[in-house]
Amino acid sequence: MKKLKVMCVFGTRPEAIKMLPLIRELESREQLECVVCVTAQHRELLDCVLRCFGLTPDYDLDIMSGEQSLFDITARVLAGLEKCFAEARPDLVLVHGDTSTAFAAALAAFYAKIPVGHVEAGLRTNDIYSPFPEEANRSMISRLAALNFAPTEKNAENLRKENCPGEIFVTGNTVIDAMRMSPCRSEFCSPELGDVDFRRRVVTLTCHRRENYGEPMENIFSAVYELAKLHSEVIFVYPVHSAPEVKTAAVKNLGGVENIKLISPLDAIDMRLLMSRSYMIMTDSGGLQEEAPALGKPVLLLRRETERPEAVEAGTVRLCGVNRADIIREAELLLTDSGAYERMAQAASPYGDGHASERIADAIIKHFGLPDNN
Repeated sequence: MKKLKVMCVFGTRPEAIKMLPLIRELESREQLECVVCVTAQHRELLDCVLRCFGLTPDYDLDIMSGEQSLFDITARVLAGLEKCFAEARPDLVLVHGDTSTAFAAALAAFYAKIPVGHVEAGLRTNDIYSPFPEEANRSMISRLAALNFAPTEKNAENLRKENCPGEIFVTGNTVIDAMRMSPCRSEFCSPELGDVDFRRRVVTLTCHRRENYGEPMENIFSAVYELAKLHSEVIFVYPVHSAPEVKTAAVKNLGGVENIKLISPLDAIDMRLLMSRSYMIMTDSGGLQEEAPALGKPVLLLRRETERPEAVEAGTVRLCGVNRADIIREAELLLTDSGAYERMAQAASPYGDGHASERIADAIIKHFGLPDNN
């Protein structure tokens, strides 16, 4: 039996984390041949995930450069994949989420007339500039995809309302599958985390979104500074993103405060371990809205809107916005009211049961009319 060749393309740490369990599932199916192409949009952070989980890509475009722009990423991915597709000749290209790698890979596959499968399809804020460029990326991928793997029914409904041409499957989110996979270690690798006293309450902070650059980020950091002063017993740990705009603002606003730890970016396992040992999470990230609740950790979302309203509705995430007073008020509630904290910590995650990868593999086999050997 000729196997269907499925190429998984990704380039950032969050994509790698969420694609890894799917790659393992595809490799287990005798009807499928899985090949992996990384763009290395984020070289160092991506490599940490690959090393930790022992994944060696079949193709590595190695596109990252200093001060790379969205124009650079898109052009390099398109040029690299043209050659990659010609050599590998995949029958299906899988992309994940909303990165520039995902959009450029979907566009490259369209140019090569290769069907596209979109993992984590249908997330929307309905504001094309927020998050930027992710909202536009994922919306455009939806117009190109032959298969849309929506984490939730709400995501699937978004695709139906837009009359997206591809087939739609509700699968759950592969990040829950990833959380079920055993990490390769149980202790921190980062020496900076070794200095954190986890006998105290720890709040994990992440902040890196482009739309938060400037005044919103200043407001967020001002709120965290005030919270650190109000709660000297709490340690705020911030793995600072490598973007110069973020690093400069973090050092300016949060540097030199005894109970605020500005540390280097973490690999995937250290980040998971840090979240698991934290009291709560303050973030403008997308994926942490899904990962932290799976660990029973409340999330305060430092954004004006979210493409993951299911988490807000489920009570695992609270949308704070980027106003200083609002952030302080919401954080104070969780730091001082045990009842409010427990309600969020015990709320059920809306992102599935950890079997999304199996459903995606089943859907691919069904879509292409392959024999079901399970």
